[in-house]
Amino acid sequence: MSEVMVDQRESDALVETPDVYGAYPRLSDDEVATLEAGGARRTIDTGEVLVREGERADYFFVILSGKVAVTTLDDAGHRRVLRVHGPGRFLGELGDLEGQAAFYTAEVVEPGEVLVVPTERVRALVAGDPALSDLILRAYLCRRSLLIQEGVGLRIIGSCFSPDTVRLREFAARNRLPHRWFDLERDAGAERLLQRFGITTQDTPVVIWGGAVLRNPSNAELARRVGLSVPDATPEEADVVVVGAGPAGLGAAVYGASDGLATVAMERIATGGQAGTSSRIENYLGFPGGISGGDLAERAALQAVKFGARILVSAEIVRLDSSDGHHQMTMADGATIVARAVVLAMGARYRKLPVPGLESFEGNGVYYAATVQEALLCGTGPVVIVGGGNSAGQAAVFLAGRVARVYVVIRGDDLRKTMSRYLIDQIERHPRVTVRSCTEVREVHGDDKLREVVVEDNRTGERESIQTRALFVFIGADPHTSWLADTIRLDDRGFVPTGPAALYSGASGAQPHAPRQPMMLETNRTGVFAVGDVRSGSVKRVSSAVGEGSMAIRQIHEYFGN
Repeated sequence: MSEVMVDQRESDALVETPDVYGAYPRLSDDEVATLEAGGARRTIDTGEVLVREGERADYFFVILSGKVAVTTLDDAGHRRVLRVHGPGRFLGELGDLEGQAAFYTAEVVEPGEVLVVPTERVRALVAGDPALSDLILRAYLCRRSLLIQEGVGLRIIGSCFSPDTVRLREFAARNRLPHRWFDLERDAGAERLLQRFGITTQDTPVVIWGGAVLRNPSNAELARRVGLSVPDATPEEADVVVVGAGPAGLGAAVYGASDGLATVAMERIATGGQAGTSSRIENYLGFPGGISGGDLAERAALQAVKFGARILVSAEIVRLDSSDGHHQMTMADGATIVARAVVLAMGARYRKLPVPGLESFEGNGVYYAATVQEALLCGTGPVVIVGGGNSAGQAAVFLAGRVARVYVVIRGDDLRKTMSRYLIDQIERHPRVTVRSCTEVREVHGDDKLREVVVEDNRTGERESIQTRALFVFIGADPHTSWLADTIRLDDRGFVPTGPAALYSGASGAQPHAPRQPMMLETNRTGVFAVGDVRSGSVKRVSSAVGEGSMAIRQIHEYFGN
């Protein structure tokens, strides 16, 4: 009998969880038969644990008869039932396909029979069976979102004023890891958890998961514990190394790997780039109902891995050296990887408002992304969004569905100059969105968290205080290219010129290394290509970034002489 067994009196009253947005579909007889070709049936008894939180799940379970409860431990250490599945349902969520440890425990509450299929077999089916792939992937994406909203999974305990707390929270949020943050400054539950695990405040920030305590872990340590691929598993050589895993980098990874090239994508924090922080992208081809940036990144990453690409997180490249047709990249921890060709797809870093004291509220009222994670921290609002581009518009529409009031602050006089028409139409029609044009943020105030934003009309100089729960900043980004200054030519704004412009545009920095005129996406260093937002003159759209990633692979084949 398992030590995590659900109380029998509870199990008698457990009823099957209804389907929500396709998160809990029931497999047809034909779909079960397809899965059974690679699996085996076995009986299950009450109290048996099929999946344990914090441990990797190597099998995919289809419930043929009986019931299984999906549970988690609450803050007091008691087991809480999240959902119950009966015949025809299957267990698992997104992390199972990606080789992550489970963020839930699955325990039998009514005896019966299950179909057990190795996860590797399910990955192959997801890759080759479109109908089954769509059903499982949709369910897994929805389940991951639900776990995030429910605040299960990792527990991060730390002060809102600690840079390491902010770092851990950002890493968890950007990688879409289910987690909950306990603020030492204002959350009574934080102290209780510390006492329960025998931790002092001096040990914080800490991450608690599955009974284990990680004291101020690095991003790589946390990634390794969860099951994300990190640089210590990096092969020494590859055909193509992609630096950055936003839409452009993921596009290059998918097409490089699908063309049979040994492809490794290296990402400093998380896949998705700036697009990964978008709550909903409505103008991306093929998704008429829109898709969140996180879901798009997850799908692209799974697709790249399906073709054999390696995607590594917490992998920061700090140096590029080239010799005899090979390119060596050095990471922040000193590890190196050598490639025949390189695709630079680092994107850009968010610009920050030049407002005194803003940094002290970052991660605790000031945000540079508007996903479910940030929305949960806003309560009912109100919130202030700064920026007039599509990212700001997408955030406004998303947050307006969750909070009482959204203020969009732009320093220009008209959104039409910088935002897509479809977003402007939604903003103008929404009763909870107010646009303040010709306005700029001058001050931020609060105690343990952001409470007030002071804005100024840049025509009259009149100031106004807005009581707010959050300030979202979407004012563009600067290219992450400082580490390339002595290696690749950059333009006067730090972006990477490609094609003829890399040699003749007046760009500054490293001198030409090309024995011939570069191809359209090639830099002045032969065999090094640049795509997406980091490329000088690129169109700042998700679809164009993906297109450039695929085009770079075609040009790499030409470079290789294929």
